[in-house]
Amino acid sequence: MAAFLALFIFSIPLLSQSVAVLTPDAGAISGFAPKLFEGLREHLDVLDSSLVEAAYSASKHSDPYNMSSDEAKTAGAAIGCDFFLLIKTGSQRRTSFDRPEYYESFAVVYVVSSRTGRLVYWSIRNAEENSQAEADSKLLANAPNIARDLATTIKQTQKKEIVETRPANVEEPPLAGTVGAKNFVAPIPFRRIKPEYTTTAYLYNVTATVEILVDLDDKGSIIRTEIARWAGYGLDESVEKAVRSMNWRPAERNRKTLPMRVLLRYNFKKTEAKP
Repeated sequence: MAAFLALFIFSIPLLSQSVAVLTPDAGAISGFAPKLFEGLREHLDVLDSSLVEAAYSASKHSDPYNMSSDEAKTAGAAIGCDFFLLIKTGSQRRTSFDRPEYYESFAVVYVVSSRTGRLVYWSIRNAEENSQAEADSKLLANAPNIARDLATTIKQTQKKEIVETRPANVEEPPLAGTVGAKNFVAPIPFRRIKPEYTTTAYLYNVTATVEILVDLDDKGSIIRTEIARWAGYGLDESVEKAVRSMNWRPAERNRKTLPMRVLLRYNFKKTEAKP
């Protein structure tokens, strides 16, 4: 009986994820977020939208779709949820070799962990039809399926976060003029590699900044990376791939190498090819 009770208590957090749905950008398809909200309520504890929006507005952040992990944790704490979803919708006319003209309606969905501030899931769900109205209707009809997929992702993510180990404490570069900066040489890559501006980011005209924390050992080998400001659209993965392809000279103090954590920042912006 005692063992059963202990198991029941332990399982409660896994069954009670509180989720907030936010639409910082009203977007072109106003009915999508409400449909997604209703679909999520069948699987998760979804917080009241009016209360969520008020709490979210009180938190400070630079760009809702390009938050740092610290900004995201602050927003999640203000809302009082385990995860929050950021929704952006839009429509645009497209052309291709196969189809001279068609319309795409899309929903960009971010799932953010309030505990870690990480972007734990990101996707674009779209619908293509000959008219914008048809494309909108097709996307709206798919909202319940999208909600079901998101609920599964959130439940799986929470289980992983519960058993996740904390990263080891690693020294960060000291501020100039401080005692720690004396005889200190920061780590640098032997060759810098530029992350790719992804095709997905290009198609949706994304401007964003990605920041990544990199833990290096005393030999300059990468032992851990973590995205500290996320953007989606494949840009986070592009940054991590580029950084992990670099070889590093380790940090030094008094000519002795030492482990070090560094923060790298990459800015992305769409540029048109010159004719």
